[in-house]
Amino acid sequence: MVDPLTEVVTLLQPIASLSKLVSGAGPWRVRRAEAGRPFYCAVLDGACRLAVDDHPPMILERGDFVLIPSVNDFATSSLEPPPEGIVTTPVEVGPRHYRMGRQSGPPDIRMVVGYCTFGSTDTALLLSLLPRLVQVRGEPRLSTLVELVDDEARAARPARDVILTRLVEILLIEALRAMGRESTSPGLIRGLADERLAVALRRLHENPTRPWTVPDLAKEAGLSRSVFFERFRRVVGVAPMEYLLAWRMALAKDMLRREDGGVAQVAERVGYASASTFTIAFSRHVGTPPARFARGEA
Repeated sequence: MVDPLTEVVTLLQPIASLSKLVSGAGPWRVRRAEAGRPFYCAVLDGACRLAVDDHPPMILERGDFVLIPSVNDFATSSLEPPPEGIVTTPVEVGPRHYRMGRQSGPPDIRMVVGYCTFGSTDTALLLSLLPRLVQVRGEPRLSTLVELVDDEARAARPARDVILTRLVEILLIEALRAMGRESTSPGLIRGLADERLAVALRRLHENPTRPWTVPDLAKEAGLSRSVFFERFRRVVGVAPMEYLLAWRMALAKDMLRREDGGVAQVAERVGYASASTFTIAFSRHVGTPPARFARGEA
């Protein structure tokens, strides 16, 4: 059976771009402005405060893991931060190891902080299917994975980039899977946590070329048409046919980017009876004809 979550993360093509160990003591505060880079943090020891974009500040403790698929602004600080307006300059005390606040004595907190990039041509669409913020508590597997990413990022071993890519993919899937029913943001995670909707989502991902209708998907979910439609839209965040169209376009863009067949072949593989019908749908959705998109990406 096809796993929609794995498909989405694989299409995102995550790549680890930076991982570092951060420790701190005494009062400290660090602010960062990012251009939508995915950010993750795992607390190894101690506790700190994290404020991300417009989310309420949260307390992170040992064993906590946070993933923000697209972060713009965030601030981390000690539990008792310095006066408002005072920002700490991190001091590099070792390779990819930064110290905050008081430089002497044992640290109050140790955490691994990292960023990754997405190689997908449809990052915005795929990220819209995921929660805006993932916070997981008490999952040792995540801390272990983060430490493996950090260790691999520091080393100069053969096939380092391949290992990092696979580790980050596993890290993202594990974090999203661990979140499960705790997700409050509409999206794929909440949909997969709903037993009825999960069946329809998996069927759709198994066979995206099938001429699905709302009644077909509702039957798979064991719900009436109207109940299924409203439940899908509320939980996943888009109407069923909008989701199907977006997923077909994401698959098509990936095939065209990889030059995996011509326009007619791609059209057939994402469920369109003719290249012309596919070209109209693709042009309307993406803003450029598929042939031009393929040439531009090549």
